[in-house]
Amino acid sequence: MLLRQLTASDKTAKQLKDKLIEKECPEDIAEEVIERYAEINLVDDERFAKSWTVARARSKGLARGAIKHELRSKGIDDELVAEALEQIDDEAEEQRARELVRVKLRPESMGVDRDRALRRLVGMLGRKGYNGSMAFKVAREEWNDRFGA
Repeated sequence: MLLRQLTASDKTAKQLKDKLIEKECPEDIAEEVIERYAEINLVDDERFAKSWTVARARSKGLARGAIKHELRSKGIDDELVAEALEQIDDEAEEQRARELVRVKLRPESMGVDRDRALRRLVGMLGRKGYNGSMAFKVAREEWNDRFGA
């Protein structure tokens, strides 16, 4: 059962342990199985955290805040989360935010009220984990570049 879980995609130790417990496996046995899988490198939370971080930043445009939340919910400890998030620097994160805003700034957006459009853009970035100050700065600058102040 666990091997089937791992063939679909990498899983964290917590995810696999939860799956075993869900299937009514005693917790102590579940822990032993997970430890053995970790010993033979079938389960590696550090590897998972690093690959998840890169994948989510690229494919979904998520910022560090959202990725941090996702990793924690998957049972990755804070130290590994911090290490994985080091792969994303401030400049790359801001650049990705700009790309996301540019995609949303269509020509039909010109007729929309500026403040309303900015709120929507900031909200979209916020849902992807970007902090408010960066989101507002990027949205405002991209709006001004596209449509003028």
